[in-house]
Amino acid sequence: MKIVQYPHPSLRHKAVPLKAIDKKVEDYVRLMFDLMYESKGLGLAAPQVGLPFQFFITNPAADPEQKDQEEVYINPVIVERKGSQEGEEGCLSFPGLYLKVRRAKSVQMQAYTLKGEAVTLDAVDIRARVFQHEIDHLHGDLYIDKVGPIGKIASRSTLKEFVREYKKAQEKGHIPPDAEIEKLLKELEGQA
Repeated sequence: MKIVQYPHPSLRHKAVPLKAIDKKVEDYVRLMFDLMYESKGLGLAAPQVGLPFQFFITNPAADPEQKDQEEVYINPVIVERKGSQEGEEGCLSFPGLYLKVRRAKSVQMQAYTLKGEAVTLDAVDIRARVFQHEIDHLHGDLYIDKVGPIGKIASRSTLKEFVREYKKAQEKGHIPPDAEIEKLLKELEGQA
């Protein structure tokens, strides 16, 4: 398992809800936390590791020593958004690219925990931003879609470089062709 980078097809693939929480999901979660910490991230969604499932992980402390801060949200839905905030966002699938993104200042989210318990959470500021960013991933939406005109112009050359590097990796056989990846994602959906 590794974090995929833009323009990997998994990042635009709409994830499917999980129907069960089993050992396989628990194993995915543990590996994802390891990857997230290794990359110094605050959150990571399943599509970012090539899994077409609706769940994400986060640790607001971003500290592997603070396991008590680890959170897993399965089949999350934002049920309410309030206010507005603009702030800089990055993404582990776009290393080094930080852009100003406008999001709701506070959100209310419903989800299931890894234990299968239904939870409703209210989040503000950075936590609300993380929830919105990760849930967007589950729908194939990316933070680059939400930047204003200046941000789009400023990031254009970096995004082209991501595409060049991705295609180069495919040519060398490090990444399978997109059609193969799409087929695998569809197969994995059956395991939800």
